[in-house]
Amino acid sequence: MAHRLRRLAALSAGLTYVLILLGVYTAAAGAGLTCDARWPLCDGAVFGLFPADWPSFVEWFHRLVAMITGVVVLGTTVAAFRGESDRRVRGALAVATLLLPAQIVLGGLTVTRYEWAILTAHFVTALTIFTGVLLAALWTTDVGATRERVREATAGAALAGPALVAFTPRLLFVYDAPVQVAYYAVGLAAYAALLAATTWTESLGRRRVRLPTAAGAAVLFALLVTGRQVFGDAGQAAALTGGVLAAALAALAAWLTRRGDGGETGRGVPGDD
Repeated sequence: MAHRLRRLAALSAGLTYVLILLGVYTAAAGAGLTCDARWPLCDGAVFGLFPADWPSFVEWFHRLVAMITGVVVLGTTVAAFRGESDRRVRGALAVATLLLPAQIVLGGLTVTRYEWAILTAHFVTALTIFTGVLLAALWTTDVGATRERVREATAGAALAGPALVAFTPRLLFVYDAPVQVAYYAVGLAAYAALLAATTWTESLGRRRVRLPTAAGAAVLFALLVTGRQVFGDAGQAAALTGGVLAAALAALAAWLTRRGDGGETGRGVPGDD
């Protein structure tokens, strides 16, 4: 049962990651405009088998993946509550599941009423759901809580830092749909790595490493929420500053991990992989 829950939680996190990227592309490409004011019917049916054009296909495919993801998250939550899972796992999955109906409504509102407050709420909810299922995946097993895994996670986040800065809105590239997807793909991966490192260092008692990983994850959360809302020189400067700060925190965490100066108080949990 524990192995099944672990796989379901990992699948939920992976699907949510893909769904967020699909959502970014859908919004950036203007595919939601195919619905006009007819959401959720759009092309005439809730589930269009024959979309009228490419933007319509993107909108429908995004909905299909959202439906599959919602079912998987719900199934993962049911499995967690039916089994003897950790209370933290049940809590994280419960929060993610309870937010699903609100995310559906907010998704519809981003199509019919494209406003700053709605867009922000939509991304905050999406990232909160992703955080919940990712934490559940991390907490379903102690295999990851090793110094080597922490080094890998912080090194991955540090390597993603320069790419995140390079994809800063309108810094080096035209901030079109592919670049926005790349920005979020790198940012979400770095966020997941820092969140994993934060969780694992808590188990290992590495307080000095946990501080930059947690701070870096918080900065990335804010950047991802506002990544599609950067307007003007001030907004671009804020996004660039945040990207540089997140990259610096990830690099600091990686340096501390390799240096071994993490304030360890325990030997960690041995893995079985």
